[in-house]
Amino acid sequence: MPKIALLQSRRFDTPEASLTHHESLIRRAAREGAEIVCTQELFLTEYFCRTEDPAQFDLAERLPGPTTDRLAALAGELGIVLIASLFEHRGPGLYHNTAAVFDADGSLLGLYRKSHIPQDPGFEEKFYFTPGDTGYPVWDTRFGRIGVLICWDQWYPEAARLVALAGAEILFYPTAIGWLPEEKAELGAAQHCAWETVQRGHAVANGCWVAAVNRVGREGDSEFWGQSFVANPYGELFAKASIDQEEILHADCDLRKVEDFRRIWPFFRDRRIDTYGDLTKRWRD
Repeated sequence: MPKIALLQSRRFDTPEASLTHHESLIRRAAREGAEIVCTQELFLTEYFCRTEDPAQFDLAERLPGPTTDRLAALAGELGIVLIASLFEHRGPGLYHNTAAVFDADGSLLGLYRKSHIPQDPGFEEKFYFTPGDTGYPVWDTRFGRIGVLICWDQWYPEAARLVALAGAEILFYPTAIGWLPEEKAELGAAQHCAWETVQRGHAVANGCWVAAVNRVGREGDSEFWGQSFVANPYGELFAKASIDQEEILHADCDLRKVEDFRRIWPFFRDRRIDTYGDLTKRWRD
């Protein structure tokens, strides 16, 4: 029964200040019993995608590199699995929104590059990020078999299904999502409801645990809505964080419930894979 911890936090003035602060959060989470720890999306920086600014590319870094070396050492020292969401400079003019996954011995198990890239007011991500080419990897860690997707990936049942079909027992979603002031009064509650509901649906449809970790606080006009949560395979909210406070959200994820649920609700058994060919088309004419 792995104990997971989601680090719901805020922005800091520099990547070094954020990394130092998050190191303290990770150490505290480990002291409190966490075995798998996950950061929010792009935890080292502000959410710079609010505008299109070429200077923001300077925030990116090579992976592996000094930050992953530091995080790997921390994971090995504490004996935890660590998921860290970073801004990757892969090559000349080539950048990704990337999660690095470390096992409890400090080894870098691999990278997941965000596949679905949004483009909306306040979320100008297509300017910065190349769509990922890692596919949807799953990792066997000391404390369970996990998958990682990132923010906008949350809305796509295909991504969650592919990770689950590879055997993921817990699906982590590092996230940066919030309200814009012109929309909050009319649509804010509905937007949050949609975000939480679709992910709880992924937990049910795939019979796995889902853990979404968001940031908090205002950055420019964006008000990040926090409310990180963990849902069990029935889609029930197992743990949930506040709207506006930094906190470490803990949850004990009983992995036996994954097999128990899939025996009673055999969605994988009853899939009609012979009828799904059109899913690879953009649209059915």
